[in-house]
Amino acid sequence: MYALAFGAHPDDVELACGATLLKIMQEGNRVAVCDLTKGELGTLGSVETRNKEADKACAVMGYAHRVRLDLGDGKLWYNDENLHSVISIIRRFRPQVVFANPPDERHPDHIKASKLIADAVYYAGLKQLITHDDTRTAQKPHRPSHLFHYLQFKHIDPDIIIDISDTFERSRAGILAFGSQFYREGSEPETLINRKEFLTGLEARARYLGEQIGTMYGEGLLTTKIPAIRNFSALFE
Repeated sequence: MYALAFGAHPDDVELACGATLLKIMQEGNRVAVCDLTKGELGTLGSVETRNKEADKACAVMGYAHRVRLDLGDGKLWYNDENLHSVISIIRRFRPQVVFANPPDERHPDHIKASKLIADAVYYAGLKQLITHDDTRTAQKPHRPSHLFHYLQFKHIDPDIIIDISDTFERSRAGILAFGSQFYREGSEPETLINRKEFLTGLEARARYLGEQIGTMYGEGLLTTKIPAIRNFSALFE
């Protein structure tokens, strides 16, 4: 299986579903990550800094690939150019599973990314919609089997919860790779995620979600279709 996780900004993926991605890789599958923007409007850190941090996160997490598009931080408009860029990434990696920002969120870019990715997942399967790779070769159509939306700032009751008890601690290394974004003594100005309490809050949510399924830690996902159970007994492992 190949999984492809999109984020509107660098660090979205690590903050929201990093432990799930580690679990996928632990089970012998490959993961690629695509940042739709360079995060150039972020209060903290430069584009160069965030690029280096994204590369570091890729290395410590063990992704097969990490790619960056430049669709414009604050300018993730729904247009043909941006839609085709996302479709091209889907057709390049041909994943069975795609992860995307949630459709209801605090940050407008997250909402726009969610719609863009969800529609691209469908349109990527249409053979009459032509996209090209970097060598200008026409890409073959491909529609992923599953699309999941991870959770970010807003509390939304998840449709499914993944047991991440064995990958939660390792996922912190991917998060902390984005050091410019988090609390440092004397760091200014204060943002939502560089408050001293932020990372503790992330752990609290993981503990809460884990408690819902009787495990230490959990990550919640929203489904876009009912998953089929192929192995009933596996539900009780």
